[in-house]
Amino acid sequence: MHVVAEDVEQPAKGGNKKKGSLWRELPIMIIVALLLALLIKTFIVQAFYIPSGSMENTLQINDRVLVNKLVYRVRDIERGDVVVFSGVDSWKDEVTFEEPSNPVTGALTWVGSLFGLVPTEKDFIKRVIGVPGDKVKCCDGQDRITVNGVPLEEKSYLFPGNKPSTTPFEITVPPGRLWVMGDHRSVSSDSRAHQGDPGGGAIPIDHVIGRAFVIVWPLSHAGVISIPDVFAQPALNAAAAIGS
Repeated sequence: MHVVAEDVEQPAKGGNKKKGSLWRELPIMIIVALLLALLIKTFIVQAFYIPSGSMENTLQINDRVLVNKLVYRVRDIERGDVVVFSGVDSWKDEVTFEEPSNPVTGALTWVGSLFGLVPTEKDFIKRVIGVPGDKVKCCDGQDRITVNGVPLEEKSYLFPGNKPSTTPFEITVPPGRLWVMGDHRSVSSDSRAHQGDPGGGAIPIDHVIGRAFVIVWPLSHAGVISIPDVFAQPALNAAAAIGS
Protein backbone atom coordinates (compact mmCIF):
# COMPACT_ATOMS: atom_id res chain seq x y z
CA MET A 1 0.00 0.00 0.00
CA HIS A 2 2.85 2.37 0.77
CA VAL A 3 4.39 1.78 -2.65
CA VAL A 4 1.10 2.52 -4.38
CA ALA A 5 0.63 5.68 -2.33
CA GLU A 6 4.10 6.90 -3.28
CA ASP A 7 3.49 6.15 -6.96
CA VAL A 8 0.29 8.20 -6.92
CA GLU A 9 1.79 11.09 -4.98
CA GLN A 10 4.94 11.51 -7.09
CA PRO A 11 3.25 12.52 -10.38
CA ALA A 12 1.15 15.02 -8.43
CA LYS A 13 4.30 16.77 -7.25
CA GLY A 14 5.77 16.67 -10.75
CA GLY A 15 2.52 18.02 -12.16
CA ASN A 16 2.61 21.02 -9.83
CA LYS A 17 6.17 21.75 -10.89
CA LYS A 18 5.20 21.60 -14.54
CA LYS A 19 2.25 23.92 -13.97
CA GLY A 20 4.44 26.39 -12.11
CA SER A 21 7.05 26.26 -14.84
CA LEU A 22 4.39 26.87 -17.49
CA TRP A 23 3.10 29.99 -15.76
CA ARG A 24 6.66 31.33 -15.43
CA GLU A 25 7.40 30.64 -19.09
CA LEU A 26 4.10 31.95 -20.46
CA PRO A 27 5.06 35.67 -20.38
CA ILE A 28 8.32 34.85 -22.18
CA MET A 29 6.43 32.88 -24.82
CA ILE A 30 4.02 35.78 -25.35
CA ILE A 31 6.88 38.26 -25.68
CA VAL A 32 8.70 36.03 -28.16
CA ALA A 33 5.49 35.59 -30.20
CA LEU A 34 4.94 39.36 -30.28
CA LEU A 35 8.54 39.98 -31.33
CA LEU A 36 8.27 37.42 -34.13
CA ALA A 37 4.98 38.96 -35.26
CA LEU A 38 6.60 42.41 -35.21
CA LEU A 39 9.54 41.21 -37.30
CA ILE A 40 7.24 39.55 -39.83
CA LYS A 41 5.04 42.66 -39.96
CA THR A 42 8.00 44.96 -40.43
CA PHE A 43 9.80 43.06 -43.18
CA ILE A 44 7.63 40.38 -44.80
CA VAL A 45 3.82 40.33 -44.48
CA GLN A 46 1.41 42.57 -42.62
CA ALA A 47 -2.30 42.15 -41.96
CA PHE A 48 -4.61 45.12 -42.53
CA TYR A 49 -8.20 45.81 -41.56
CA ILE A 50 -10.51 47.41 -44.16
CA PRO A 51 -12.59 50.14 -42.43
CA SER A 52 -14.28 51.79 -45.43
CA GLY A 53 -16.18 50.89 -48.58
CA SER A 54 -13.84 52.66 -51.00
CA MET A 55 -12.62 49.35 -52.53
CA GLU A 56 -15.98 47.55 -52.75
CA ASN A 57 -16.79 45.06 -54.07
CA THR A 58 -13.21 43.85 -54.32
CA LEU A 59 -12.80 44.45 -50.60
CA GLN A 60 -15.65 44.69 -48.11
CA ILE A 61 -15.83 46.70 -44.90
CA ASN A 62 -14.28 44.64 -42.06
CA ASP A 63 -12.25 42.44 -44.43
CA ARG A 64 -8.73 41.50 -43.33
CA VAL A 65 -6.07 41.37 -46.03
CA LEU A 66 -2.43 40.32 -46.09
CA VAL A 67 0.06 42.70 -47.66
CA ASN A 68 3.30 41.47 -49.23
CA LYS A 69 6.08 43.88 -48.24
CA LEU A 70 8.84 42.13 -50.20
CA VAL A 71 7.32 41.91 -53.68
CA TYR A 72 8.44 45.36 -54.79
CA ARG A 73 12.02 44.48 -53.99
CA VAL A 74 11.95 42.02 -56.90
CA ARG A 75 9.58 43.74 -59.33
CA ASP A 76 8.16 47.17 -60.06
CA ILE A 77 4.67 48.23 -59.02
CA GLU A 78 2.27 47.39 -61.85
CA ARG A 79 -0.98 48.85 -63.06
CA GLY A 80 -3.85 46.98 -61.45
CA ASP A 81 -2.00 46.19 -58.21
CA VAL A 82 -3.98 46.85 -55.03
CA VAL A 83 -1.53 48.64 -52.76
CA VAL A 84 -1.47 49.85 -49.17
CA PHE A 85 0.35 53.14 -48.66
CA SER A 86 0.94 55.65 -45.91
CA GLY A 87 -0.89 58.96 -46.07
CA VAL A 88 1.05 60.56 -43.21
CA ASP A 89 1.50 64.31 -43.78
CA SER A 90 -0.60 64.15 -46.96
CA TRP A 91 -3.99 62.49 -47.37
CA LYS A 92 -6.74 63.00 -44.82
CA ASP A 93 -8.50 60.04 -43.27
CA GLU A 94 -11.45 58.50 -45.13
CA VAL A 95 -12.66 57.20 -41.78
CA THR A 96 -12.39 59.04 -38.46
CA PHE A 97 -10.87 57.15 -35.53
CA GLU A 98 -10.93 58.09 -31.88
CA GLU A 99 -7.58 58.37 -30.16
CA PRO A 100 -7.01 55.77 -27.38
CA SER A 101 -8.25 57.22 -24.09
CA ASN A 102 -5.51 55.70 -21.91
CA PRO A 103 -2.20 53.82 -22.20
CA VAL A 104 -3.85 50.42 -21.78
CA THR A 105 -6.28 51.08 -24.62
CA GLY A 106 -3.39 52.43 -26.67
CA ALA A 107 -1.39 49.25 -26.11
CA LEU A 108 -4.36 47.04 -27.04
CA THR A 109 -4.92 49.13 -30.18
CA TRP A 110 -1.26 48.71 -31.14
CA VAL A 111 -1.46 44.93 -30.69
CA GLY A 112 -4.71 44.87 -32.63
CA SER A 113 -3.18 46.79 -35.54
CA LEU A 114 -0.20 44.43 -35.45
CA PHE A 115 -2.47 41.51 -36.30
CA GLY A 116 -4.87 43.43 -38.55
CA LEU A 117 -7.69 43.36 -35.99
CA VAL A 118 -8.23 47.13 -35.90
CA PRO A 119 -7.74 49.80 -38.58
CA THR A 120 -4.67 52.00 -38.76
CA GLU A 121 -5.30 55.71 -38.97
CA LYS A 122 -3.04 56.82 -41.79
CA ASP A 123 -2.84 53.84 -44.14
CA PHE A 124 -4.90 53.68 -47.33
CA ILE A 125 -5.67 50.94 -49.84
CA LYS A 126 -6.31 51.69 -53.52
CA ARG A 127 -5.79 50.25 -57.00
CA VAL A 128 -2.90 51.48 -59.14
CA ILE A 129 -4.22 52.92 -62.40
CA GLY A 130 -1.15 54.78 -63.64
CA VAL A 131 2.59 54.32 -63.09
CA PRO A 132 5.33 56.92 -63.69
CA GLY A 133 5.13 58.41 -67.18
CA ASP A 134 1.58 57.21 -67.86
CA LYS A 135 -0.94 59.67 -69.24
CA VAL A 136 -4.17 59.03 -67.33
CA LYS A 137 -7.34 60.79 -68.43
CA CYS A 138 -11.06 60.89 -67.71
CA CYS A 139 -12.81 60.25 -69.88
CA ASP A 140 -13.26 59.25 -73.51
CA GLY A 141 -16.49 59.43 -75.52
CA GLN A 142 -17.74 56.22 -73.88
CA ASP A 143 -17.03 57.43 -70.33
CA ARG A 144 -13.96 55.21 -69.99
CA ILE A 145 -10.72 56.18 -68.28
CA THR A 146 -7.79 56.00 -70.67
CA VAL A 147 -4.17 55.22 -69.91
CA ASN A 148 -1.74 56.30 -72.62
CA GLY A 149 -4.74 56.66 -74.90
CA VAL A 150 -5.88 53.06 -74.28
CA PRO A 151 -9.40 52.77 -72.79
CA LEU A 152 -9.89 50.64 -69.67
CA GLU A 153 -12.88 48.31 -69.51
CA GLU A 154 -13.31 48.22 -65.72
CA LYS A 155 -16.57 46.32 -65.26
CA SER A 156 -14.81 43.31 -63.72
CA TYR A 157 -13.85 45.24 -60.58
CA LEU A 158 -15.77 48.53 -60.63
CA PHE A 159 -18.57 48.80 -58.05
CA PRO A 160 -21.90 48.01 -59.77
CA GLY A 161 -23.65 51.14 -60.99
CA ASN A 162 -20.57 53.36 -60.64
CA LYS A 163 -19.14 55.32 -63.53
CA PRO A 164 -15.36 55.13 -63.93
CA SER A 165 -15.30 58.74 -62.76
CA THR A 166 -17.62 61.72 -62.54
CA THR A 167 -14.62 63.95 -61.89
CA PRO A 168 -12.68 64.95 -65.02
CA PHE A 169 -8.89 64.79 -64.81
CA GLU A 170 -5.84 64.52 -66.99
CA ILE A 171 -2.35 63.88 -65.71
CA THR A 172 1.02 62.59 -66.78
CA VAL A 173 2.09 60.67 -63.69
CA PRO A 174 5.32 62.26 -62.40
CA PRO A 175 8.49 60.22 -61.80
CA GLY A 176 8.42 58.34 -58.51
CA ARG A 177 4.63 58.56 -58.18
CA LEU A 178 1.44 56.54 -58.82
CA TRP A 179 -2.12 57.44 -59.78
CA VAL A 180 -4.42 55.39 -57.55
CA MET A 181 -8.20 54.99 -57.37
CA GLY A 182 -10.72 53.03 -55.34
CA ASP A 183 -12.96 50.45 -56.99
CA HIS A 184 -16.04 52.07 -55.42
CA ARG A 185 -15.49 55.32 -57.27
CA SER A 186 -18.49 57.24 -55.95
CA VAL A 187 -17.27 57.04 -52.33
CA SER A 188 -13.50 56.85 -52.80
CA SER A 189 -11.40 59.86 -51.84
CA ASP A 190 -8.51 58.91 -54.10
CA SER A 191 -6.03 60.65 -56.43
CA ARG A 192 -8.91 62.56 -58.04
CA ALA A 193 -9.66 64.31 -54.74
CA HIS A 194 -6.04 65.41 -54.30
CA GLN A 195 -5.29 67.05 -57.63
CA GLY A 196 -4.31 70.22 -55.80
CA ASP A 197 -1.70 68.38 -53.73
CA PRO A 198 1.99 68.02 -54.68
CA GLY A 199 2.20 65.48 -57.49
CA GLY A 200 -1.27 66.42 -58.76
CA GLY A 201 -2.90 63.68 -56.71
CA ALA A 202 -0.34 60.98 -57.56
CA ILE A 203 1.13 59.37 -54.43
CA PRO A 204 4.87 58.89 -53.76
CA ILE A 205 6.07 55.37 -54.54
CA ASP A 206 8.22 55.42 -51.41
CA HIS A 207 5.02 55.69 -49.33
CA VAL A 208 3.83 52.30 -50.58
CA ILE A 209 3.90 49.66 -47.84
CA GLY A 210 3.18 46.68 -50.08
CA ARG A 211 0.74 44.81 -52.30
CA ALA A 212 -2.48 43.35 -50.93
CA PHE A 213 -2.54 39.83 -52.31
CA VAL A 214 -5.13 37.84 -50.34
CA ILE A 215 -8.26 38.30 -48.23
CA VAL A 216 -7.98 36.09 -45.14
CA TRP A 217 -11.12 37.07 -43.22
CA PRO A 218 -14.03 36.54 -43.18
CA LEU A 219 -13.72 33.05 -44.59
CA SER A 220 -16.86 33.57 -46.68
CA HIS A 221 -15.02 36.27 -48.61
CA ALA A 222 -11.50 34.83 -48.52
CA GLY A 223 -9.55 34.67 -51.75
CA VAL A 224 -6.66 35.91 -53.85
CA ILE A 225 -6.61 39.55 -54.97
CA SER A 226 -5.57 39.27 -58.61
CA ILE A 227 -4.69 41.87 -61.23
CA PRO A 228 -7.60 42.30 -63.68
CA ASP A 229 -6.96 41.22 -67.26
CA VAL A 230 -7.59 44.74 -68.59
CA PHE A 231 -4.17 45.79 -67.26
CA ALA A 232 -2.45 43.03 -69.24
CA GLN A 233 -3.18 44.78 -72.54
CA PRO A 234 0.10 45.01 -74.48
CA ALA A 235 -1.17 48.31 -75.93
CA LEU A 236 -0.76 49.99 -72.53
CA ASN A 237 3.01 49.44 -72.51
CA ALA A 238 3.35 49.99 -76.22
CA ALA A 239 1.61 53.36 -76.01
CA ALA A 240 3.70 54.30 -72.97
CA ALA A 241 6.91 53.48 -74.85
CA ILE A 242 5.83 55.63 -77.81
CA GLY A 243 4.99 58.54 -75.54
CA SER A 244 8.21 58.39 -73.55
